Amino acid sequence: MKNEVKTCQNCKKDFIIESDDFLFYEKMKVPAPTFCLDCRNQRKYAWRNERTLYRRDCNLCGKSTVTMYHPDSPHKIYCQKCWWGDGWDEKSFGCEFDFSRSFFEQFKELQLKVPRLALLNKNSINSDYTNHSGDNKNLFLSYECFDCENSLHLSQCWSKIKDSADSNMCTDGGVMLYECVSSNGCYNCQYCLLAKNSIDCYYCFDCINCQNCFLSYNLRNKKYVFENQQLTKEEYSNKINNLKLDSFKTRESLKLSWLKIIKEKAFHKYAQIISAVNVTGDVIANSKNCRNVYDAFDSEEVSNSIVVIGKEIMDAHNTGIGISELIYESHAITNSSNIKFSHLSYDNSFIEYCDSVHNSQNLFGCIGLKKSNYCIINKQYSKEEYIELKEKIIEHMKKTGEYGEFFPSLLSPFGYNETQGQVYMPITKEEALKNDFNWQDDIKIRKGEETIKTEDLPDSILDTKDDITKEIIQCLSCDRNFNIVDQELEIYKRLKIPIPRKCPNCRYLERIALRPPRKLWHRSCMKEGCKNEFETSYSPDRPEIVYCEKCYQQEVY
Repeated sequence: MKNEVKTCQNCKKDFIIESDDFLFYEKMKVPAPTFCLDCRNQRKYAWRNERTLYRRDCNLCGKSTVTMYHPDSPHKIYCQKCWWGDGWDEKSFGCEFDFSRSFFEQFKELQLKVPRLALLNKNSINSDYTNHSGDNKNLFLSYECFDCENSLHLSQCWSKIKDSADSNMCTDGGVMLYECVSSNGCYNCQYCLLAKNSIDCYYCFDCINCQNCFLSYNLRNKKYVFENQQLTKEEYSNKINNLKLDSFKTRESLKLSWLKIIKEKAFHKYAQIISAVNVTGDVIANSKNCRNVYDAFDSEEVSNSIVVIGKEIMDAHNTGIGISELIYESHAITNSSNIKFSHLSYDNSFIEYCDSVHNSQNLFGCIGLKKSNYCIINKQYSKEEYIELKEKIIEHMKKTGEYGEFFPSLLSPFGYNETQGQVYMPITKEEALKNDFNWQDDIKIRKGEETIKTEDLPDSILDTKDDITKEIIQCLSCDRNFNIVDQELEIYKRLKIPIPRKCPNCRYLERIALRPPRKLWHRSCMKEGCKNEFETSYSPDRPEIVYCEKCYQQEVY
């Protein structure tokens, strides 16, 4: 079978379906996609609200709860205790399928009837303001984090991150991290990008097994290195002690120097690929036979997917935590198998077009079910009835042009500007409405309530009093108001970090910008004389120095 060129039904651009993809479609018994990859990704992003949180009352117990659903959302919301409890029957909302109407029309009606889980935050202690997370303790305003403790403003941090703040994509027991990105197994590190198993490193890039390094890059197994110059322990200590790291002005200057190192001096490997065979994409480990994947670990036979663990997966976002297999066109599916066109569902098998179902199998078009089997539109059937009716509905959906793609964006319970779509594929309100995305006009951003000007904040954390937690600050970047909580101040004082002048969201976006996008370009090695070519997430217009594997290895110290 040959590659096939198709025209996207949404953006009208041509896209290629690889020959091997058709084998997977046949195995999953699905038609080939009619949307291009960018449009498919955007539709799934439009269903992922990680960071936009509100307060509203639970529709069952009436208590105020933190939720990812806007107070004006028409959906019913249950708090964690009520949703997982036995005080309601999900199947009471079930109804028979009406073949005179479209599937998505009936699914939307079910969405408005079945209560939704206010927040995805399971098995956590004192971590109310976390989402898409679990098994955390004393975590605040953190997202997609698991098994973390005593930290805040984290994103996509897994496996025992402790006593840390403002860090993204860190794993493997990191402790006392601040402004670290894609750094694993580090201790007391600040402003580090792509660091690994390092201790007491500040403003470093791509340093592995290092200790006491500062403003340095591409180091291996080094100690007491300042601006890539080897020093004695005494020389290094003198340098650091003269820096006044408790000062905001000093920190801003160091940050600019660090960013200049990353963009102008450091050597970037074309992709972060470790222990992997026959793969393309970025940030891939212990995997093989993967194409165009990002943040993929322990994976096999995966393509066009983002944040993934598993095998035989295509066009899926966020299948991490628990091994999954045979997943197609789905979002937030963990520890599951044989899943098609589904959203936010854990520990399932053989489900299609389902939303927020758990510990179930053999479901079609269901919402909110737990420990269920052989249900369609939340109604219970026998095995024989289920199989027969499901096939009839699929044929009906094929005739109406509904079968074979992820949920339409208009069915998303979120405004596009509430979701990760606005982070990774930002658009204007006009563009969103034109392309059938929802939009939330009232995201409840506080502005104009500031009680202290940023220029009046103390330059040094040593001069910062505890009553700073009572002040409201205006972000220097977006003008929204934010405040410093007690837990945050304690970390700043312990790590000698001055009070930030930007809100947590702007700081998060700056960290995201340090990583290349989830997209590939064909490029050549920038080392003079090298003719090696590769697929890389570094676009040609970016300033970084990008080398092939061989040339990069020749440059690391």
